[in-house]
Amino acid sequence: MNYIEILGLVAAVVTTSCFIPQVYKISKEKSTKDISLVMYLTMALGLSLWLVYGIAIESMPVTLANGITLVLVGWIIILKLKYK
Repeated sequence: MNYIEILGLVAAVVTTSCFIPQVYKISKEKSTKDISLVMYLTMALGLSLWLVYGIAIESMPVTLANGITLVLVGWIIILKLKYK
């Protein structure tokens, strides 16, 4: 693994982890009134496209980052629908 892939993995961890506090807050407060469903649906679409792209170019950082973030964003969407 070269230093560019390591840089990509570090960037992936940082950007992916930013969704964890939001998932935690929603789960704890059981409220999503200030969350935009359209924003998260659009984000999920973009992440899905990036995931396909990462797989196509065989890039582990792109694939992992977008796959994990897609799961977190999907979780937020489910919670948004559950706690309307």
